[in-house]
Amino acid sequence: MQTRELRQFAEARGWHVAGEYIDEGVSGAKDSRPELNRLMADAHKRRFDVVCVWRFDRFARSVSHLLRALETFKSLGIDFVSFSEQMDTSTPAGKMVFTVLGAVAELERSLIVERVRAGLRNARAKGKTLGRPRVAVDVARITRLRSEGRSVREIATQLGYSRSLVHKTLANGESRSVATIGS
Repeated sequence: MQTRELRQFAEARGWHVAGEYIDEGVSGAKDSRPELNRLMADAHKRRFDVVCVWRFDRFARSVSHLLRALETFKSLGIDFVSFSEQMDTSTPAGKMVFTVLGAVAELERSLIVERVRAGLRNARAKGKTLGRPRVAVDVARITRLRSEGRSVREIATQLGYSRSLVHKTLANGESRSVATIGS
């Protein structure tokens, strides 16, 4: 029923249906779905000028996913139409709705950042140690192994350090405690 009505809607507006993207049996809650991925790839190839959906929730289950997709479409010059919600980004009212949705998403992101920073401040105030545990780096041993002609990879493997830690230690040549990053 939905695809039939969408086809009729497109026809009434004089649009040619370039393709249909229907994920059968795949949850719409997932950001990555085969047909959605194909739609986004085709959008980047500019295979169509408008994306028309039955309802927002048939396209994306989260506001953040919807807004990311709408931003992508906007940057590609592709309009977005939701049949049931009567939102059309090619119209002034649709652009306003999109702007309001974008503002709400920006507010949500800002609030999340604010809460994370407050949580980190609270943890520090309680004396919690944040970040990765520090390890003592044996600079002399790294330098000696390197002078013996060992590769950075060999040194890292032998001493249980990451390659980037070995590189940094050799570049700095000083003893200090650093957080390690797995290779």
